[in-house]
Amino acid sequence: MTLRGLLEPLYERYLLMQCTQIPTHVAIIQDGNRRFAKERGIDTAEGHRAGADKTEEMLDWAHDLGIRYITIYSFSTENFNRTEDEIRELFRLFKEKFLCTISDERVHRYKIRIQMVGDRSLLPDDLRTAVEAAEEATKNYEGFTLNVALAYGGRNEIVLAAREIVSDVREGMINSDAIDVQMVESHLHEAKGIPPVDLIIRTGNEYRTSNFLPWLATGHESAVYFCAPYWPLFRKIDLLRAIRIYDQRLSVKSH
Repeated sequence: MTLRGLLEPLYERYLLMQCTQIPTHVAIIQDGNRRFAKERGIDTAEGHRAGADKTEEMLDWAHDLGIRYITIYSFSTENFNRTEDEIRELFRLFKEKFLCTISDERVHRYKIRIQMVGDRSLLPDDLRTAVEAAEEATKNYEGFTLNVALAYGGRNEIVLAAREIVSDVREGMINSDAIDVQMVESHLHEAKGIPPVDLIIRTGNEYRTSNFLPWLATGHESAVYFCAPYWPLFRKIDLLRAIRIYDQRLSVKSH
């Protein structure tokens, strides 16, 4: 075993000792799959697959730490600007992973509920069917919730919610005077029972939150942690460092 292999578990335990409060909801912007692939001279599709494998590994860490909700930013509305080939490969990978969750022993052992967040109308029929099958197979699970943000954009989501509310007003279902924070939330993620975001993590050495969960994150002043590793190289140490930032922020606010 290498020196790094010996020291990392010790450092993980050290970091865990510093984390007295574990966030309930962590949202992750998984950046760097394409740069990871380019630096290693492999296909972009292989970079995305390496990222998907890292997501599965990260779910084990989150479960062990007691995190109850993970939201991953898998494909934004802006990502539709990518090449047709890359989008097609990504959608094929998403479809494969959603269908695999139905028979994944870990999903059923951990009682993981799978949910999609985003504009379903923008997805191809076969992917939307796979998403719905995974959601149906796990809809009664309450041990852990994985929210997958697909065809998602924070501003787009607020626009869609506004349209629904306006439509309800026009049809006489609600009075415009009754529109408040709770009503808006009921047309956003809160309708799925998703709590406010405690911590946002972005990998790949990017320092922006990219229109991700503005209502549940920005609106609730969640902690933010930016780190250098590309998503396929993300480690449990990086997750623990992020949680330490969250813990320190809570400690400051309490004094």
